Amino acid sequence: MSSPWFALFAGTLALLAAAPVRAAASPNIVLILADDLGFSDIGCYGGEIATPNLDRLAAGGLRFTRFYNCAKCETTRATLLTGRYHHEVGIAKLANAATLAEVARGAGYTTLMAGKWHMNGNPLDRGFDRYFGHLSGACNYFTGDNTFRVDREVYEVPASGFYTTDADTDWALRFIREADPGRPLFLYLAYNAPHYPLQAPEAEVRKYLGKYRPGWDVLQQQRLARQREMKLLPRDYPLPPRPADVPAWDSLTEQEHAEHDLTMATFAAMVDRMDQNIGRVLATLRETGRAQNTLVLFLSDNGACPFQRTKPATRTQNLMPWNPKSYWTYDKGWAHVGNTPFREYKQNQHEGGISTPCIVHWPAGLRRAGDGGSGFRDSAAGRLTDQPAHLVDLMATLVDLAGATYPLEMHGDPVGPMRGLSLRPILEGRQRAPNPLLHFTFYGKNNALLQGDWKLVNRNFGPWELYNLIEDRTELSNLASALPERLSEMNATWRKLAAEIGVPERGRADTP
Repeated sequence: MSSPWFALFAGTLALLAAAPVRAAASPNIVLILADDLGFSDIGCYGGEIATPNLDRLAAGGLRFTRFYNCAKCETTRATLLTGRYHHEVGIAKLANAATLAEVARGAGYTTLMAGKWHMNGNPLDRGFDRYFGHLSGACNYFTGDNTFRVDREVYEVPASGFYTTDADTDWALRFIREADPGRPLFLYLAYNAPHYPLQAPEAEVRKYLGKYRPGWDVLQQQRLARQREMKLLPRDYPLPPRPADVPAWDSLTEQEHAEHDLTMATFAAMVDRMDQNIGRVLATLRETGRAQNTLVLFLSDNGACPFQRTKPATRTQNLMPWNPKSYWTYDKGWAHVGNTPFREYKQNQHEGGISTPCIVHWPAGLRRAGDGGSGFRDSAAGRLTDQPAHLVDLMATLVDLAGATYPLEMHGDPVGPMRGLSLRPILEGRQRAPNPLLHFTFYGKNNALLQGDWKLVNRNFGPWELYNLIEDRTELSNLASALPERLSEMNATWRKLAAEIGVPERGRADTP
């Protein structure tokens, strides 16, 4: 137990042991995860897509401007569920770990899940009482796939009238209504939307057709203007230039313009439909008398996705995105817009890949008093915090708020320590002592380390870059050559943690 994290773990346990257990007042927790949603893709983060329900949550709650994920579907889910870094739990294996559901169940919660699992086994194996959704990492939104389950039973997707986002919500609402009203509930609602294939009902797509005709440069400037108007970030950071491999909009053909408009209209429709379904969840919480003491967290698993994977038959047969046989994706130019104002994308550890929206709403628990200085700001669209937080913090937050016990053993195997710290101080309007280090990797290929205001990052096994995120959140001024000693020290720290966590050897070289 010589790990540098052991002292932090022991201290956290001591604090939790000293805290009063408030089981009777334990909040319901609804954790909503979107898939491949960029930093600026919803209204309260600067987007043009209609997301009134999320916007209302933000207006009455708290938005994080520096909430970090693991840049990829399965790595984020492994860390989110366990409070540990994904490599040290074997990613989809969830080994040597307890899940949020297992810990919540131990504290007397009813544990529910709907949506995308993308881990090994079945959610019922890892602490959930009820489950509906698909075990796979993605599926056709209209026809599903053969991994759909209700609890452990195969679910036969209806031949018509099915849409995955709606079905996930239908079952989540059923589970909420059937839950024991005398017990707090934990709901993990993991939407597949807006992950590709881009598919949505025709009426939803037509709402947005034409909106994206002006092109990615224009839409990005509009998003940036809204972000600055709502004071989303503490400074007006300069916008990274359009990537060299993304062509100027005016250089594209009319046919290409039409396709880009169609794919982004479909993406917008998927986000819009997800927001409508979130509204249904909130309404059901009100109807069942749970809304006041429900902590709702909304976040995304990674930044916008740059991969162009439209299937050739979709183009040659001109299949519309409301046709179940279609398989559209959008292009890198729109992913660049999705992550406004940041650089890079899903899989990358630059801010565009790992910093995405996080909204917290909790009428009975959020506090505005006692700011503690610069950790909070107010805007016309609700309160903001610039304090950094990470997926690893969710487990510590659950343990803290639920009066739960973090186990040292699960399924006969030892459970490693929580890597994060409770978000409770932030939720109570206070400045939180930040995580001393936050470690990032995409299988050793793309890596980063956050230490205070400083960020070490690389891409595709390339040289390390160094940024001061307070001065340069959009990562345009690489200080690696100017500060070689800091670079070397952070590199050594990253490699030490990488070895401890189990990052592949190739990613641990001095210059990956």
